[in-house]
Parts: sequence; C-alpha cells; structure tokens
Amino acid sequence: MLRLRRDGLAKTAGSTAITVTHAGETLVVSLRRLSSARRFTLRVRFAARDAVLTMPARASLREAREFTERHAAWIAARLDRLPETIPFRDGAIVPLRGVDHAIAHRPAARGTVWIASRCALDPSQQCAGSGANVGAGLDLCVAGAPEHIHRRVVDFLKREARRDLEAAVERHTRSLGLPARSVGLRDTVSRWGSCSASGSLNFSWRLVMAPPFVLDYLAAHEVAHLEYLDHSDRFWALARRLCAETDRAEGWLSTQGAHLHKFGAAE
Repeated sequence: MLRLRRDGLAKTAGSTAITVTHAGETLVVSLRRLSSARRFTLRVRFAARDAVLTMPARASLREAREFTERHAAWIAARLDRLPETIPFRDGAIVPLRGVDHAIAHRPAARGTVWIASRCALDPSQQCAGSGANVGAGLDLCVAGAPEHIHRRVVDFLKREARRDLEAAVERHTRSLGLPARSVGLRDTVSRWGSCSASGSLNFSWRLVMAPPFVLDYLAAHEVAHLEYLDHSDRFWALARRLCAETDRAEGWLSTQGAHLHKFGAAE
C-alpha cells in the first residue's frame, strides 16, 4: 500500500519513494541508495511498470527530489510508452510454451481449463497444416463464471510451469548427481530463477509462456548453481554443458523476457 506524507515522500513496501507532478499526473519514483553509486540514475522498469532513482548513499532527499523534478517529463514519456498490459480474459491472446493461445470462455462447460483445437470446435476454421503456425488454431478454454477466468488461467499456467520445471530440473540434476532440495514457483520481476545455499530452487512461473528452450536453460542455470553458487567461468562452463542453447536463451530473455510480465494484469 502507498502512504503519502506531508513532505511529499511515500512509503512503499518498506522503501522510500518520491512523488512528483507532471502535466497534472502524479508520478511515484522509488529511491534506491547504493554505496557504489557516484551519480543519480533514473530508469523505468518494464516488468514493474514503475520508475526507480538510484542515488549515492550520502545524497540528500532534497537533491533526489530536484533531480527527479528536472526529469519528470522524461519519466512520464517512458511510462506512457510502455506496452499495454493484457489481462487474462475472454479473447486475450496468451503464449504457452512460445505458442499463442486465445482464451475462450466456455461458461456452460464442465471442468476448469483445457487446450482445444479451434478446428475441432468449429469445422469452418482453416486448420494449420504441416509447418504452419499451429498456435493460430489453439484455444485456452476456461469454464465457469467470467470473474473466475483470471484465477483459473493463472492456476493452469502455474501447474504447467511446475510440471515442465520439475522435469527439466530432474533431468539436469540427474546428469550432475546433485539433487535439488525443492522446486518452488514465484512471480518476481527482478529475476527468473534463484538457488539458495541449501539447494532450494525457485523460478518464475511465467517461464512457461516462453519457448521451451528458455525454460530449459533457466532450469540448467539454477541447477548449475548447486555446484557453483556464483557466476564464475566454471559456472558458465557447466551451464553451457547442461544446456547447449544457453547463449540463445540469454539473448531471448534480454530482448523478450520483460514482455512476459504484461500478461495477466488485473482488470
């Protein structure tokens, strides 16, 4: 929850933020103090859809506010250019394992969520042939009341993500002979996966929306941390041995990964 104070500061999830006004719009900019920072740096985060000001540890809030106010137009312009979010609702196009699926509400049907070929539901549809984009004819069918669509789609994607990630982790740990303590799911915006010192692996469930080679790479990446809890040359050599498409997956995440966070925004 955001709590505004008389001094123009805000408190968000335990961190300080500055509020500034531009063209009648109130902008909330989170503050991040770093001992290694030598200057003020502003960035707009695609996934979190917010602005962050990184500042030297000894800089004052007055300096931070003045810097933010000077760049308020830049912040507003970057926020306005962020791609629109895509709620999980009837008719929305959602990727699953890199293939687009159309959410199709089936209020009278039994069950929860399932995948169906549009050709099977409607013979008049042109089915994709061999070598074509078969995703063009796939529906993600959701039963029940419309207010349940979001939750049911999220639950379905999480189940599919867990199944794929557990299979990938098991495959990579078997080759190393180092079992993971557990495999968990998160919805973080700062990282796609993590490995604790105790061997617990956590992943973003949104990876199931990416092409399979991306999910497999993240599983291999975190499994490699069971051997090397760092990003040394030895770690990267092991990660590339576990997953031959490491560089390709890193490139995909760099250019396309943030877009996975635009799906499933609340109405």
